[in-house]
Amino acid sequence: MKVVIDTNVFVSSFFGGNPGKIVDLWRKEKLTLCLSKDILDEYIQVLRRIGLEDEDELEELLSLFSKGFNIVFTAKTPKITVVDEDPDDDKFIECAVALNAEIIITGDKALKAVKEYKKIKIFTPAQFLKYFEENA
Repeated sequence: MKVVIDTNVFVSSFFGGNPGKIVDLWRKEKLTLCLSKDILDEYIQVLRRIGLEDEDELEELLSLFSKGFNIVFTAKTPKITVVDEDPDDDKFIECAVALNAEIIITGDKALKAVKEYKKIKIFTPAQFLKYFEENA
């Protein structure tokens, strides 16, 4: 299952809970993480900003990213304008479209409000875990 994970979910995974369970599914190769340069840059920028720069877990993740571990990466995304409230969130939809992802996982209100874009479902972490359990 190909998914795009919003930065807020990815960063929250360091603190456990449902986001942690989602990242664990990726690490266990049950999910394929879809990334673009803009998303990866934002992940790293936010993780450093909250002080996880020297953490072993960040090193492990960066290593997994660099090896392409269960990841598909796009250097080119279509320009899509959908999230009027926060146009910066369009990068997650653009990545999902470029890589034919099935789902975007987010905690962001503006992105969640879209619900679905061209058959790409937009779920909260809890909604995704329920969906995954029912469809795995």
